Amino acid sequence: MASSSDWFESVAEAQRRAKKRLPSSVFKALHAGAETGGSLSDNVKAFGELGFVPRVATGIGSGREMATSVMGQEISMPVIISPTGVQAVHPEGETAVARAAAGAGTAMGLSSFASRPVEEVIAANPSLFFQVYWLGDRAYMERVLDRARGAGAKGIIVTLDWTFSHRRDWGSPAIPERLDLKTMVSMAPEVLRRPRWLMSYAKAGGPPTLEVPNMASPGEDPPTFFGAYGSWMMTEQPSWEDLAWLRETWGGPVMIKGVVHPDDARHAVDIGADAISVSNHGGNNLDSTPASIRALPGVVDAVGDEIEVLLDGGVRRGGDVVKALALGARAVMVGRAYLWGLAAGGEAGVANVLEIFRAGIQETLLGLGHESIHDLTTDDVLIPDGFELKTPA
Repeated sequence: MASSSDWFESVAEAQRRAKKRLPSSVFKALHAGAETGGSLSDNVKAFGELGFVPRVATGIGSGREMATSVMGQEISMPVIISPTGVQAVHPEGETAVARAAAGAGTAMGLSSFASRPVEEVIAANPSLFFQVYWLGDRAYMERVLDRARGAGAKGIIVTLDWTFSHRRDWGSPAIPERLDLKTMVSMAPEVLRRPRWLMSYAKAGGPPTLEVPNMASPGEDPPTFFGAYGSWMMTEQPSWEDLAWLRETWGGPVMIKGVVHPDDARHAVDIGADAISVSNHGGNNLDSTPASIRALPGVVDAVGDEIEVLLDGGVRRGGDVVKALALGARAVMVGRAYLWGLAAGGEAGVANVLEIFRAGIQETLLGLGHESIHDLTTDDVLIPDGFELKTPA
């Protein structure tokens, strides 16, 4: 289907439309990476270094098996929604994303820094994993888990790949703590140049609040994004003993997100985690960390089939998904891609992005001569010398 006013053919087109629709500060906040953006760039670049080995005259049928499961949730394709923070790109935010993911038959990760309460989002998509950071003390973490459990979350995602870096060498904007009158006046020139974005919020009742409702107990006033962020910054990093306690306290499926080193993958197995995500936080963590896809083979070799391995970072097309699966991932998590779709067209834009991934996976499987994602192996991918991340044992 050719691109039209309400349909786009690629994630790159969704990105272009998001840039055209969003105020520049909002778009730059989505697009930025830590410091030089080296890890962000390598996340995308590394996929381009991998090649395919196509097959012809295979006689395979028209159907393609893409269904799998992640932490006990059956999904129609190996792509799930990665949790991302306050989604000020569209008034409906995470709720629109949840509906689109449910329509596509896949699961969603919801950030504890989300702009919508978990109870509202899970009503739109019951296949929801609630994402947490290690914040405060164990008593506070228990309250967070109690709320997620009460809402019906199917599992938790514990994000560890974050160093609180605020450094951006290429113009990422400052994010205000509140959209008060002074802030809105300062942002008015760029907002007025994006009247459709402005009108969408005007119709919804006003600008985004930049509050994080899931960081408070039900009935409490939610903190601002930076209020919660500050508390998180003041919390010491968790140990594997802390994470083992978290796993036991939650009592359900747990994913450890942010694994790059094979030893950390082994630790996740040792504490009884159900899944890990090989991730460098979308290039927003420690700059100069290699692309997630470069670290994937070493992690897979370290844990085998003892734990579900997912990949997060740089996925922009169905072929990228297939490359990750061929190197051992069970599924991938996508972030910026669906946010660009949300900015470009709301729920329909997110659904559009997910359909692009689905079609791309189907086409790539056909080119490789496979009827199922479960038939993929490293023989389907050309891996150049020096591609994989080599870490000391």
